Amino acid sequence: MLAKKSVDKGPSLFYSSLSVMLNQHHPLFILSHQVNWLVFEEAFAPLYCLDNGRPAKPIRLMVGLLILKHLRNISDESVVEQWAENNYYQYFCGELNFVPTVPCEASELVHFRKRIGESGVELILRESIRINGKDAEEEHVSVDTTVQEKNITYPTDAKLHRKIIAKCKAISERNGLKQRQSYTFVLKKLGVDQRFRNHPKNKGRARKADKRVRTIAGRLVRELERQLPPDDHLSEIELFKRVLAQKKADKNKVYSLHEPEVLCISKGKEQKKYEFGNKVSIVYTLNTGVIVGAMGFRNEYDGHTLEGALDQHEKLSGKRAKSATVDRGYRGKTRIGETTISIPKPFNNKKSGQYQQTKLRKGFKRRAAIEPVIGHLKTDHRLGRNFYKGIVGDNINIMLAAAAFNFKRMMNKWKSSLFALFLNWFKLAIFTLNELVEMEMRSQTEQINSLESKLAF
Repeated sequence: MLAKKSVDKGPSLFYSSLSVMLNQHHPLFILSHQVNWLVFEEAFAPLYCLDNGRPAKPIRLMVGLLILKHLRNISDESVVEQWAENNYYQYFCGELNFVPTVPCEASELVHFRKRIGESGVELILRESIRINGKDAEEEHVSVDTTVQEKNITYPTDAKLHRKIIAKCKAISERNGLKQRQSYTFVLKKLGVDQRFRNHPKNKGRARKADKRVRTIAGRLVRELERQLPPDDHLSEIELFKRVLAQKKADKNKVYSLHEPEVLCISKGKEQKKYEFGNKVSIVYTLNTGVIVGAMGFRNEYDGHTLEGALDQHEKLSGKRAKSATVDRGYRGKTRIGETTISIPKPFNNKKSGQYQQTKLRKGFKRRAAIEPVIGHLKTDHRLGRNFYKGIVGDNINIMLAAAAFNFKRMMNKWKSSLFALFLNWFKLAIFTLNELVEMEMRSQTEQINSLESKLAF
């Protein structure tokens, strides 16, 4: 059920409205007036029933909390706690007076993300692009891909087999089934043998212990399959069998039991050979520095992600990019629709003139600006490790991180403009003070000269 809209009753006897108390030059205060909250109200209102159930939290509150979470790089629990302490957070989310309690439970943000889905989060990204104004209307973009890692441990067969054993025990206890053997002490001894496997004396012992743990896991899965009804826990048992059957060189392996969609991606990094998550494509304006597209993929070749990324950019901004500058990972694509794809390569003087070569070189150098932007998305806006569940959670986290980057860009711009305004005011004050001092010294000199002329007379 939709919540009723709050009405500003003006200052009361004990406190004033937040709009009066707060600094109106604060970036969050300015951002709260720049965002078109009515767009979210109209888009998300049909997702609620009108006259049934408990009234929901205001839509502006929930959208504001999602933005603040990725803007400040904090968790659901932290953003809810900090909201109760921060006046600017409350004003940004639509509160008119200070509220000393938490706005909602942290789990309600999970339900709200599921309610609005990918299309709703894409609307937040579109609004962040609109706020950047003419900077987001540039027709030349640069595109690059990166990996968004999932919140899973580094996968090994031994870890997965032990997790299967633990899950089989939990399912048996939950359904009141009795296991023939729990293998508690056996697994404890095998765990000792599995340690220090890289030492030459321990390799054989660790290999035998791994094989024994796998045998125990398969035995418990088969026992569980016999005891349970035919359709009970079928998907989990099939997943266990798939993990136990996979080999080292297999494709489409399972790397996590709670996130089976996770992929192993290698980007050729020296410091991190393999990353476990999904691929992300970022579209970034070449000169103005606005993220105008952020999309999740599985593990496609970079050139195959380009068409979808450019289509999303056209959908969000309303314009098709004239040119896209990419790196050599996109080889094989020279044109997609009306967009020209520029890839660094040796120049042929006969085909292109000096002016064209210089222009392309500048574009390729400017394309490198997207690399630190990806770094900021990972370290400052929660793209580095994704805690949301499933493929939908992957895409939601990507778009919220990109939207937070765009909002932060405008906040920094307002900060710099205010600083420039203060600097100009300070310079004017110094100049005026110097003028006053000079006038005072001039008047004193004139008085002394007049006095000396009188004495001489």
